[in-house]
Amino acid sequence: MVNEKEVYTHADVDQELSTNRAQPFVLANREEIDEEKIERKSRTFWQDAWLQLKSNKAAILGLVGLILLVIMSLIGPHITSNTDKIDLDKTSLPPKIQVLEKVPFLPFDGVDKNNYDAYKENNIKEYHWFGTDSSGRDLFVRVWKGTQTSILIGLIAAFLDVVIGITYGAISGFFGGTVDNVMQRIIEIIASIPNLIIMILFVVFFGPSLLTIILAMSVTGWIGMSRIVRGQFLKLKTQEYVMASKTLGATNWSLIFKHILPNTLGPIIVTAMFSVPSAIFFEAFLSFIGLGAPPPAASLGTLVNDGRKMLMINPYQMFVPSTILSLLILCFYLFGDGVRDAFDPKMRK
Repeated sequence: MVNEKEVYTHADVDQELSTNRAQPFVLANREEIDEEKIERKSRTFWQDAWLQLKSNKAAILGLVGLILLVIMSLIGPHITSNTDKIDLDKTSLPPKIQVLEKVPFLPFDGVDKNNYDAYKENNIKEYHWFGTDSSGRDLFVRVWKGTQTSILIGLIAAFLDVVIGITYGAISGFFGGTVDNVMQRIIEIIASIPNLIIMILFVVFFGPSLLTIILAMSVTGWIGMSRIVRGQFLKLKTQEYVMASKTLGATNWSLIFKHILPNTLGPIIVTAMFSVPSAIFFEAFLSFIGLGAPPPAASLGTLVNDGRKMLMINPYQMFVPSTILSLLILCFYLFGDGVRDAFDPKMRK
């Protein structure tokens, strides 16, 4: 038995269609359209990268840490009245800090592990916040001067890597063919020589100095940058805008430095950010094995090496510069990771 409510005749269908046709078609109001419109202010690539970088808390933490370390390296040696002059009457003094010396269980009271107060026994009125080394030099002053040296070495080495790597990689990737093959074979020959051997040869021929360390690191440090730039040029040189500029009569150097190179700045900046901590670490390693700058020049690596000799007696002489060196490299890597994520769209959420 069929339910009467479910039976529809042709007349009912025709009536329903005619009723719907009779209703007028109403256009949406302009205000309603504006309310439903989804849009945002247009941003450039650099603005978008900066917003992405600001949203990365670890990168901002690394940036703040770098700024603080740079500021302390500049003003730290001038905060205290102590100097890094040799004073045999103040050899190996433990750390002593105002106010904190009265807090129990903190090692800032100037008393060593044998409960010997060298400040009181030798009638020393000055406060040495990081203590002194085996030659009586104030470690607080020397650590921040060493931080200056390490940062300077890292920045200069990274700058040379960028200049040499960009020039070499751009020429190799743009011209290609035989030029590219010959230049890449040269890179393979240079890369096959260990960095430590190059450093030893430089020290033998030119003598130990900061300039020697920078030059030695620059001999092979630019290879990674050149390969990244070469890959970018191989990809971009066949783009339409490059072919159009070439058709309009642009020279090769104009195509390289005016049209292609600006579009490779993202990977270049990211690589340069990681070159700085790598150079700082390499300099610290060389100084630790005795191939760094000779005394009285100080870097964080030389301070760690000097403190290593007193590790069992006065461990603070090694732990203090090691901590600053670790924080410096950590902040660079945190900020470098954030820059990489900001400039690489594939890393964005």
